[in-house]
Amino acid sequence: MAPRSPVKRIFAALGAFDVADRPMSRLDAARRLREAAEELEAAQVEAARKAGATWLEIGECYGLTKQGAQQRFRAARKQAEAADAAARSKKAEPAARMAP
Repeated sequence: MAPRSPVKRIFAALGAFDVADRPMSRLDAARRLREAAEELEAAQVEAARKAGATWLEIGECYGLTKQGAQQRFRAARKQAEAADAAARSKKAEPAARMAP
């Protein structure tokens, strides 16, 4: 079972990359590293937004316009919204089961 935290997954992928002795093993480790880094980045963009950062500020961090940042992280925003909706739905389920 893979570690859950993106940071732990990054460390695991780096360790796997370091000991990999075949090109395909190194490629797989590099893929896992990229996926975990992208997840970490998306989470940090979402955290920055929740903390009040504007899309203009986020764009400046990446050398993008406000619109460029919104486009780049659109999928991350949608995933975060879906995860929030799922969490709200799960919290509502027990209450719905208990209602007469």
